[in-house]
Amino acid sequence: MTIRQKFASQADAELLERMRELAKAEGRQFQAVVEDAFRDYLARKSGERPRGEVMSHFRDSVRRNAELYKRLAK
Repeated sequence: MTIRQKFASQADAELLERMRELAKAEGRQFQAVVEDAFRDYLARKSGERPRGEVMSHFRDSVRRNAELYKRLAK
């Protein structure tokens, strides 16, 4: 069981609206989207996993250089 604690903060109005729209589009509660954002931020800061854009560049590199990697492996 997750124990939730209320807190108050402030954020950029446009950012909040985008988060609310995302929650609505996904059929989720706003607090669930905010918690996901917290988890993603903490994971990124703790180095648990690479950032999405880093992995995207890595995958592009692997695709572009697949033949070179095969030759180097020999």
